[in-house]
Amino acid sequence: MQIRVLFFGVLKDLVGRSTDVADLPQGAKVEDLLSHYVRQFPHLRAMVPSLAISVNQEYSPANRGLATGDEVAFLPPVSGGAPDETLPQDEVRIVREPIDQTGVVARLKHPADGAAVIFDGVVRNNTRGRRTLYLDYEAYEEMALKEMAGLARQARDRFAVRGVSIIHRLGRLEIGETSVFIVVASAHRGAAFDASRWIIDTLKKTVPIWKKEYFEDGAVWADGEPFPEEIQRPGGSAEQNPASK
Repeated sequence: MQIRVLFFGVLKDLVGRSTDVADLPQGAKVEDLLSHYVRQFPHLRAMVPSLAISVNQEYSPANRGLATGDEVAFLPPVSGGAPDETLPQDEVRIVREPIDQTGVVARLKHPADGAAVIFDGVVRNNTRGRRTLYLDYEAYEEMALKEMAGLARQARDRFAVRGVSIIHRLGRLEIGETSVFIVVASAHRGAAFDASRWIIDTLKKTVPIWKKEYFEDGAVWADGEPFPEEIQRPGGSAEQNPASK
């Protein structure tokens, strides 16, 4: 049977549409429809406790049976209420000052989280045996922010984590300072670890940020990792990406 489904507010943004038609077996209930969309969009799971659901414009319980032609609306908390802290809390920023790590973690963590995995990318004092004095980072900032936001969204979809923070610093960085800081919050530690590793590995290959390394005897732009195959390049060759973290 076919059910017409409506999404409002933040739900519309999260699923990428305002209306949909779902095919369900006869005898399905509202909770079956909800499970159908959580499987497609795992990051909706954290919002389930805060949702209201209507069937044919009447608030309805999750165990209500559905019939062909029913109109079901998933409703987030309406405007005017307190902020819903269960929503994904992605934070993506490029900064030029030292990263406030404590603040980043505090903004992301939520009582429902069972884990907050942190990746702290630190400037080391040598590169292949040469003593490093300091680094200088630059970026194609508009594109870098767009790519970083995409990584946060993809991480939530792929690993079913609740929220992601990705903060990258530009400019001159001294030895021991943080260049990139990533936090992944999730109900389960395994998903958070997997998402964190995937984010930093993908960021190093796809986000247009470059670093110049300064040594006692000169300076060089760091060699980058190859672009992934899905990124089109002139001539189609696997040219190296100058971005390196």
